[in-house]
Amino acid sequence: MRLQQGPRSLLTFPRPPGTGESTELERPWRTVTWESKKRTELTESIKSYKPTVSSVTQPRVLLIGPVGAGKSSFFNSVNSVFRGHVTSQAISGSSSTSLTTQFRTYSVKAGREGKPLPIILCDTMGLEETKGAGLDIDDLGSILKGHLPDCYQFNPSAPLHPEAHGYRTSPGLKDKIHCVAYVIDASKVSIMPTGLEEKLDAIRRKVNLIGIPQLVLLTKVDEACPLVKEDVRNVYKSGYIKDVMQEVGSRLGVPLSCVVPVKNYSEELELDMNCDILLLSAVIQMLRFVDNYFDELSDRMSNMQTKD
Repeated sequence: MRLQQGPRSLLTFPRPPGTGESTELERPWRTVTWESKKRTELTESIKSYKPTVSSVTQPRVLLIGPVGAGKSSFFNSVNSVFRGHVTSQAISGSSSTSLTTQFRTYSVKAGREGKPLPIILCDTMGLEETKGAGLDIDDLGSILKGHLPDCYQFNPSAPLHPEAHGYRTSPGLKDKIHCVAYVIDASKVSIMPTGLEEKLDAIRRKVNLIGIPQLVLLTKVDEACPLVKEDVRNVYKSGYIKDVMQEVGSRLGVPLSCVVPVKNYSEELELDMNCDILLLSAVIQMLRFVDNYFDELSDRMSNMQTKD
């Protein structure tokens, strides 16, 4: 039950069909500066980022999520922000089966002929609830450890074989995955099939064992809540979106601080400053988690040297 500080502390908005009512909180529960200056600060911060490990110039963030959740669209949207106009490089769209059939590594450039940014977004096949369909859990281990080459063609019925063309037998630190981002559709969290939830749980356990930081990108927040559709700046004033973020965090076993809402560009022809700020903030969180990965690696190396 939600506490109210007075009769006008919450404004009621209709939720999507079948979800009850949405509420507008009196104050946003996360602070966001919705100004062009902030957009510029975030952009410059990403451009100037340098990993703490000299052997890695572009940390790798792996995007994992159900079919149609918006993995490819997220890359396209971030790419659009830095290109200065809406663009589409990765194949995206709506389909019941994964449109991404290869393992792809995407580098974002700062402008049309600009330098590559210090981050690589890795895209995979979408997850599907049925066995033998979508991303194979065994393939995932090879991806996380850096064995898979770019453009590797997935085969859901047969995991990657070490003899496959381009297979890296001895991947370096730069080839490994340094952060995992689960891409989840905000409008489908409450109706997530059991089979899909079980697959995500198995993936999370595997990622935990390897020691890779994890966060959640909650996409399509505007489709999930009319209040956010009206104005994306309401994302942290929507009681419904906060509830969804808490639910997805609970289902995936991550704290609320690791859940980041975004709105991808899908039908727009022009950029929107507020969407840009959410997208850039998500990239900043990824880079912070990458730093955590390298900090943990550094601590482990120090402990091993101390024992020796």
